[in-house]
Amino acid sequence: MGGGMRAVTVVPGTAGSLRVEDVPEPDVGLGAVLVEALAVGICGTDAEIAEGSYGWSPPGDDRLILGHESLGRVVDPGASGFDVGEHVVGIVRRPDPAPCPNCAVGEWDMCSNGDYTERGIKAVDGFMAERWRIEPEYAVRVDPALGVLGVLLEPTTVVAKAWEQIASIGRRTFWDPQTVLVVGAGPIGLLGALIAVQHGLEVHVLDRVEAGPKPDLVKELGAIYHTGGIADVGLEPDIVLECTGVVGLVQQSVANVSPGGIVCLTGVGPAAAIEASATALATQAVLKNLVIFGSVNANRRHYYRAAKELAAADRGWLEELITRRVGLEEVQAGLQRQPEDIKVIVEMA
Repeated sequence: MGGGMRAVTVVPGTAGSLRVEDVPEPDVGLGAVLVEALAVGICGTDAEIAEGSYGWSPPGDDRLILGHESLGRVVDPGASGFDVGEHVVGIVRRPDPAPCPNCAVGEWDMCSNGDYTERGIKAVDGFMAERWRIEPEYAVRVDPALGVLGVLLEPTTVVAKAWEQIASIGRRTFWDPQTVLVVGAGPIGLLGALIAVQHGLEVHVLDRVEAGPKPDLVKELGAIYHTGGIADVGLEPDIVLECTGVVGLVQQSVANVSPGGIVCLTGVGPAAAIEASATALATQAVLKNLVIFGSVNANRRHYYRAAKELAAADRGWLEELITRRVGLEEVQAGLQRQPEDIKVIVEMA
């Protein structure tokens, strides 16, 4: 395979350091399975790393290969039990070396000491390269019939985990949820709405945009699209899936969720803490018996669930989530957010 390949690299902590360059072939230490990249999704975390505000390079290296939403084709399975040509997605997070009790039982998404690593984010190279390697136990098969849509698996795992936790928390009491409000119609919000519809719930989605693809995508799911404030929706949802992290919307979610309800936060917004709002939040939580919890990342179980949920989804609908495709050399353009963007992907092959 020659001595090198193209990849997108960045110096974490240094704005403007992103470049597309020749790098050595992936080291066999990263895993026995050699994969040819088909596509990589771009998300807000990638933009933050490119802006120099997040991310850690591998030990002894200045530069980090970016990209954590992967899809590839196995070219050399090693002794793994995979077949050449199978489509796989790489699990992002790895347990810490110690490991903490959660990592020891395979729940590295709940790592308790923070010493985990993450491909393309924290101390391990990512997937925005022509080829990558992975340990067989961190490679997840994805239905090849999904084609490039398999790149949506990693974002889907985020909501698969959120829904699993919502169901688990719901069992604290008599729980017969009917309605869900999803706040924010980005990729996570729309995939969250998809899974809520698959669960047979009445689904409402709130976003600030009035035009573009989002309202239609929500309607095509059989869900109801709203703009404006959460109170204007006129709903006391049993579950709120908050995907923006905007503090005002988190407050509105708590104020409008039904008593005994669950608010799941998946978004990280700009830091803006106001003491009075924190007091109001705490008071609502007490007086309404609420659960407010945060959810991030996913473990193998969530990848398995997400793969089933994606395979069951309408292909045409998933196709519409991918609003822009760029080549490896145009990744800089892919990272610049456009108003109509939902999911932007880098097509590698």
